[in-house]
Amino acid sequence: MIVTGEASGDMHGARLVRAMQEKRPDLSFCGMGGDQLAAAGVELLYDAHKLAVVGITEVFSHLGDILAARKALIQRLREERPDLLILIDFPDFNLLLARKAKRLGIPIFYYITPQVWAWRKGRTRTIGRLTDRIGVILPFEKEFFARYGIQADFVGHPLVDGVKTSMTKAEFLGRYKIPAHNRLIGLLPGSRSREIANLLPDFLAAAARLASKTDTACTFLLPRAASVSLEQLKEHGLAEYEKELDIRVLDAHRYDLMAACEGVMAASGTVLLELALLDVPAVACYRVSPRTYRIGRLLVRDVEFFSLVNLIAGREVHPELLQDAVTPKRIADELSVMLAGGTKRKEVLAGLAEVRQRLGGPGASERAARIALELLEHATG
Repeated sequence: MIVTGEASGDMHGARLVRAMQEKRPDLSFCGMGGDQLAAAGVELLYDAHKLAVVGITEVFSHLGDILAARKALIQRLREERPDLLILIDFPDFNLLLARKAKRLGIPIFYYITPQVWAWRKGRTRTIGRLTDRIGVILPFEKEFFARYGIQADFVGHPLVDGVKTSMTKAEFLGRYKIPAHNRLIGLLPGSRSREIANLLPDFLAAAARLASKTDTACTFLLPRAASVSLEQLKEHGLAEYEKELDIRVLDAHRYDLMAACEGVMAASGTVLLELALLDVPAVACYRVSPRTYRIGRLLVRDVEFFSLVNLIAGREVHPELLQDAVTPKRIADELSVMLAGGTKRKEVLAGLAEVRQRLGGPGASERAARIALELLEHATG
């Protein structure tokens, strides 16, 4: 059984499933995830899209789905006793599931652990107690767990294998009929409805400011995630701004879109690592409900940055804007400096190169698969 509740976990989980099946074609999987796990042949007991939330207080509106998903998964654990439970992030849900599996004697592999180094560090020992093996994908996480006397394997980041372009910039421009002299700027407000509502209006307003300040024609590229409808985008400002700006909403070629950009305004998350791998400077933005933010400030300790790129580098490689600092003016000003070239852009690109080196070489999914198969072989004799 494999369980994740987010889009990035769905993607990484699907790669892990395929890597395991390459070595053991006889394996069958069930669990919770999204389209990518389903495409990998996993029997979905519950659709993770129904559980996609941002922030602490937002969970309450999805409580019915969370309880229904938990019931479906626990029922399968009890009735069919899978030989291995693989957990991917999604800690509050997955740790409850891990307790049930532990009582049933089912081995547990936690692949891609929650960010316990940032907040709720008390869960660190819980993870160590409940799991049989831990696979981490950020270089500093192995040392973090070791400080608690817990062994974790750094397998490298699966994005190193997955972030690939399929065409050159010239081919991309030709395919979407974008003039070659235009400046391309990415608008990446996230893949959840709440993120779109929180960030897209300010991204669009920042885009208008950028367009008004430059003599170079700007094309703004907005990738649409499968979980976000065009109507949602229009509701949160697209309908207004597409009348005055050249905004291209694309449903495909996401990495080609990102790689073609000179700079990007992006929601904080996995996308920032994807941009680092594509060598694209970004302004990282994060905003949640005021109540969630207040609670989060009490829980998050000893973490200087929220961007994964800056955390891995140990310094500010690209700008971060948090909560009330996420304004059209600040976004436009920060991005303008990087778009202008010169020393700032060179410093950002050098930092991104350093982060790419620290993420480890290709083959993360295969290394994680070996750990999972070792557990399976031990469990089944």
